Amino acid sequence: MKSMSYAAFAMAGVLAAASGAGSSAHAEAAQGLALAQQQNCMSCHSVTRPIMGPALHDVAAKYAGREDAATYLKHKIIDGSTGVWGAVPMPANTQLTPDQAALLASWVMTLK
Repeated sequence: MKSMSYAAFAMAGVLAAASGAGSSAHAEAAQGLALAQQQNCMSCHSVTRPIMGPALHDVAAKYAGREDAATYLKHKIIDGSTGVWGAVPMPANTQLTPDQAALLASWVMTLK
């Protein structure tokens, strides 16, 4: 439950930062957070602090310099990952469509 309140707090900051970018940025940010909550991403991740997985803010910061960051993360979300952030693997999220994974990856990259 705490991770959802942290996510909501962080999301308010993202929305405030995106206010100059127009309503489409607001809509995409809201969709990304909603999808992360619906797909149980927030069971292992928080926006601002590590839980079982890394904080999503830290993920965005780590890959901020990569031109292909969103594409890279999209594949990690769908295929899963092991050893990048420690011993706990992230399972594959095969229930997601490629478009949903892309939305999540793009949203995560806004958190840097």
